[in-house]
Amino acid sequence: MDYQRLIDWVDHRIVNSPGRIVVAFLLVTLVMGIGLGGVSTSSGTQQFAEGIPSEEALTNVNEEFSPAFEPDTGSTQLIQRGDNVLSKPQLLNMLHTQERIEDREGLRVTSTSSAATVVAQTIDPNATTIEQQIDTIEGATPTRIDRAVRTSADNPAFGGTLSNDFNRKSASASATIGVVTHEVPAGLSSGSGQGGSSPLTPIQQRIQRIAETTGGDITVFGSGIVSDEFSSVITDSLLIVTPAAVLFILLFLVYAYRDLLDLLLGSFALLMAVIWTFGFLGLAGIPFSQMMIAVPPLLLAVGIDFGIHAINRYREDRKETDSVGAAMRRATDQLLVAFFIVTGTTVIGFLANLASDLGPIKDFGIVAAIGIVFTFLIFGIFLPSAKVWIDRRRDSWPVPTFSREPLGQEGSALGEALRLGVVISKRVPAFFLVLMLLFSASAGYYATGVDTSFTQEDFLPPAETPDYLEQLPEPFAPADYSVVSTLNYLEDKFTTTQGGNVVIYLETRMTDPTVLESIHRAGDDPPDTFVSEDRHAEESSIVTVIRSRAEQDPEFRRLVQRNDRDGNGIPDRNLEQVYDYLLESSSRDRALQYIAEDYRSARITYAVKADADQSEITADAQKVAKDYRGDAIATGSTVVFQDISGLIFASALQSLAIALAGTVIFLLGIYWILEGLPSLGIANTVPIAVAVAAVAGTMRLLGISFNAFTATILALTIGLGIDYSVHIVHRFVDERREYPLFRALDRTVRGTGGALASSMLTTTFGIGVLVLSLLSVLGQFGVLTALSVAYSFVASLLVLPSVLVLWDRLRGHDAELSLDEQGVGRPDGEPREVTG
Repeated sequence: MDYQRLIDWVDHRIVNSPGRIVVAFLLVTLVMGIGLGGVSTSSGTQQFAEGIPSEEALTNVNEEFSPAFEPDTGSTQLIQRGDNVLSKPQLLNMLHTQERIEDREGLRVTSTSSAATVVAQTIDPNATTIEQQIDTIEGATPTRIDRAVRTSADNPAFGGTLSNDFNRKSASASATIGVVTHEVPAGLSSGSGQGGSSPLTPIQQRIQRIAETTGGDITVFGSGIVSDEFSSVITDSLLIVTPAAVLFILLFLVYAYRDLLDLLLGSFALLMAVIWTFGFLGLAGIPFSQMMIAVPPLLLAVGIDFGIHAINRYREDRKETDSVGAAMRRATDQLLVAFFIVTGTTVIGFLANLASDLGPIKDFGIVAAIGIVFTFLIFGIFLPSAKVWIDRRRDSWPVPTFSREPLGQEGSALGEALRLGVVISKRVPAFFLVLMLLFSASAGYYATGVDTSFTQEDFLPPAETPDYLEQLPEPFAPADYSVVSTLNYLEDKFTTTQGGNVVIYLETRMTDPTVLESIHRAGDDPPDTFVSEDRHAEESSIVTVIRSRAEQDPEFRRLVQRNDRDGNGIPDRNLEQVYDYLLESSSRDRALQYIAEDYRSARITYAVKADADQSEITADAQKVAKDYRGDAIATGSTVVFQDISGLIFASALQSLAIALAGTVIFLLGIYWILEGLPSLGIANTVPIAVAVAAVAGTMRLLGISFNAFTATILALTIGLGIDYSVHIVHRFVDERREYPLFRALDRTVRGTGGALASSMLTTTFGIGVLVLSLLSVLGQFGVLTALSVAYSFVASLLVLPSVLVLWDRLRGHDAELSLDEQGVGRPDGEPREVTG
């Protein structure tokens, strides 16, 4: 393939028509800028749950076992804290808050309840309204209130709202929870995850303002508050991270470019890459999620590298000729190929995330890959064209030039430091590679202990905002976030032996005579994670509804007894008649929570222990589901989140394998086409394998789990890290044609290593600022990405020279002669002299 003809065609237009190219790219930027207005946001955990079987089952459960044609009910929690929330003043604070909430229009309130209402009704059973309950508490003495508290202690509607430190004798507790019930649009809670928007958000924000003006320490909590923090944390994180990233990047770019016009040009090109990528996001209708916060730093990482390499190589060639066009032709003739290889391998690394079953990770991979292609076009064509256009006019502009010297030139301190890998390769290349192999194997084995996690808290701000962030001025100062601290408080103060439930969604013919018996038997001898009594799981199902109705309704009890052949209270014939009776009685709504109206599916819930591990709960629930006759699937929020956690781990391994295999195949092919030396593709990947092992080992060392963000890190290490080794290998091949082995290596690490070092520092600090994000998982992603870039740089400079020395020897090349002197040419002929 005569690829050189295409490169010459591009070179010619960059040098001879730079103005047209610049105008064309600016016009595209304007079009992409229009797309920025169409960018929507998506946040929370719900986006990760879509398409997962257990989540689909949970959605079906919520849709099938809710009253038809009726709105959903939402709730708001009023968390009251104090020395004694059961004292008369504190009870009145809660009741006055409830009163104001009920009186305020637009809050969709259907009812309110609290420990205060129970105490008031214990004193006066006729106090059915909030006003009457306030009058009752105001007229009661403290002694009478304490007596009412002790009387109500065994009432679940009372004791269940009090903190664990409730003392019956002293009639005291430090916290209680009141509940406001709302009527909200249907479909509010159809899945396990929490989305980034909720109709309860404005309602609960208004209730919070009411609580603040009532008096007493009352915190408002609910899905609307959680959704609001899911959404606002994205904006706050970007406001903090973006300026910090820009600051670090500018500082390092000032050193890398040391020229005002080059700095402005490189920075503008970076801005263009971001505008193009997010303009595409808006035009394509892909929502901006928490994961997308990582895209701009990644684009900056590759863009910075391309920009520094382009300017640095141009400066090297400019030292050999006064012609702007000739210098740029030489630079782009080599760099366009290197940039294409880097783009190809990086895109493969990002697109490897398409193997994931999680939608947000797929979207992230697509957007990042498209962004890298845009970056290649901007820095491979636009920046060189703009540089040619500027340099042909800059002498007439009153702009100071600080330095046009390339980085890492011979005799500089940086150039000497970069030679360490070359020194090692001269003396003990094989021994050093064996050491690296042992290190990589050890790090990889150690990394097998990395955990996997997926929790709602991953997508929320921390319980306490760091002091250095709270000191930031507006508009950078983050909002006051409370969800995680409230969740921690609830877990600490209201912990019980029961920690939620799991759901079994059963699809079968519910009129089968044995179906109810099988449902009941499934709860016998339950697993350790289930709450049990007398060796039977604590469950809720149509069986419990039948037994409860039979205790209250003599006629129904006789119906059940006539159809219960073994006398255990569970009917085993004429089940349709039993169900019909229930659905025609006052138990209809409760029955429809556990059986579908067409009698073809059922819902069974099991209480699980609060201290049980999520993975153990899921495994036990799936085991119980297998005991059912019919098509049964375990679901519920705990099961769905554990399934997502498993998919995250699978995504990490699949994307790593695909990225590694795809990269190797791509490099083998591209080096065979370009150089006739496909084995260079293998040499190219050796330092990246070392970097991947080091990153994986570091994850376990730092206690970082695979989560929604870090699941992509190993594939990204390949995609970003290959950048460094590609530049060195491609430069080495060019130098090796003209120089002996070690002279070629020396020129390579001095010429390319300087640009790589500057790019590495800029990228490491530019991405590392993600640690300032309010999302801890995003901070972890930033740290790991920065480390992956640093590891890739070090491995390329230290390991790759030894790999190339051994590769050169295995190819049978003479180390004392250049490839041209040995008659080793390109597959399409001898290297050509590039002229202006």
